[in-house]
Amino acid sequence: MPTSNTTSGGFPHVRMRRNRTDRWVRRMVSETTLNTADLIWPLFVIEGQNIREPIASMPGVNRLSVDLIVEAALEARDLGIPAIAVFPNTDPDIKTPCAKEALNTNNLVCTAVRAIKKKLGNEIGVICDVALDPYNSDGHDGIVKDGEILNDETVKILCQQSIVQAQAGCDIIAPSDMMDGRIRAIREALDGGGFENVKILSYAAKYASGFYGPFRDAVGSSGALKGDKKTYQMNPANTDEALREVAGDIAEGADMVMVKPGMPYLDIVRRIKDKFVMPTFAYQVSGEYAMIQAAVQNGWLDGDTVMMESLMAFKRAGADGILTYFAPRAAKLINNR
Repeated sequence: MPTSNTTSGGFPHVRMRRNRTDRWVRRMVSETTLNTADLIWPLFVIEGQNIREPIASMPGVNRLSVDLIVEAALEARDLGIPAIAVFPNTDPDIKTPCAKEALNTNNLVCTAVRAIKKKLGNEIGVICDVALDPYNSDGHDGIVKDGEILNDETVKILCQQSIVQAQAGCDIIAPSDMMDGRIRAIREALDGGGFENVKILSYAAKYASGFYGPFRDAVGSSGALKGDKKTYQMNPANTDEALREVAGDIAEGADMVMVKPGMPYLDIVRRIKDKFVMPTFAYQVSGEYAMIQAAVQNGWLDGDTVMMESLMAFKRAGADGILTYFAPRAAKLINNR
């Protein structure tokens, strides 16, 4: 009779540490991998020439003039990052209650997209945010009347904004506004305008989160914002509601869906991926980035280690892609591993 310490199915026959002894075996049995193709780099564009303006609440991130945005796009391509996302820092003097600058064919986003496409063509994808907060003097994603964010009136403008961006050369329209019905309306507008191949990445499960503060600094909407966004962005307490939002957007024509913020909502990422088996993205938002950078600057965390661990968490949860301000730094580490 075998003794208890030699019974098959347990220690010492089974030693879980065997597959951890060396780097090569850890790599070989890794269940999840992170590649440069998983990364999307968000960039902030500002007026001017050769302007690199640091964002205090996002250490290491800058607002860039169009010429430097093109250079960043070239860097992304060379690092193997498949797409960038462009966000504008609009001059407050041209922000209006009707957000008319969103429809200007020569606004910052459209100018940047044309410059990127002129230089790189289809060598890199360009994602454009569709929402009114960078252009709205009220700081909201939609038109405001008597304190109410108007849904249907906003959707009409979002459709026009989408067409303007598609005409500039945008590859992926990314509505982040959370208005009801906007995906169907935008899809129909794009198709009707001859842009059937322009893709829609819906911010399908976007929560009314406290993690967006540094982003609002970056695009200049924080000072303009009146009130909060709880009547259109999701309640952080809800998960079933996220599934309903995603199901609706898929039915309306979304090609990809996104969860925002990222790490505090990894359970949402997993539920959506398991339920819909759909290209699912997550946004490691400005507050997440800022927290990591602040801890690193104080010497409390190892920057590269926690950066890669946080990005791996998105992949492990089921994300197919990650919007992250760490994208170029992470890509360099991945390429050199």
